Amino acid sequence: MFSPARDDLTEQIYSLKREVVEFRDAVQPLVPVVQHVTAAHDGWPQQMTPYFGDVADHLTRTDTEVRALDDLLGSVLDAHLAKVGTWQNDDMRRISAWAAILAIPTMIAGLYGMNFAHMPELDWRYGYPCALVVMALGAGLLYRAFRRNGWL
Repeated sequence: MFSPARDDLTEQIYSLKREVVEFRDAVQPLVPVVQHVTAAHDGWPQQMTPYFGDVADHLTRTDTEVRALDDLLGSVLDAHLAKVGTWQNDDMRRISAWAAILAIPTMIAGLYGMNFAHMPELDWRYGYPCALVVMALGAGLLYRAFRRNGWL
């Protein structure tokens, strides 16, 4: 459950939880019946009373354990869903970082695509290479910042 691998165990946990619920639904109605049989001594031979008590004890213990397993599986499912939510947050952080990195070259290329007649760098010999360097530098700085913060 808490391994670093990104395995989606939700279906398996639900399957186990369904089995435990089925077992709980089978055991739970028996508890009052067996307690009633144990309490009513009319018509039963006296030597059978300890055996009925033993059955009631085992059934009560089984009911308690099944309830505990149901609660435990509920907690495991909650923890797993929280872990899946963390994975999704990490993925969204990476996607957002890459979108921000690609936004700088897109903005600069968009400005050059507007076909302005009076852009100083259009007449300059190194204008286009300078724009490419600014794009690469901006994207590189963002990549470095995101990498340092653990987003990439």
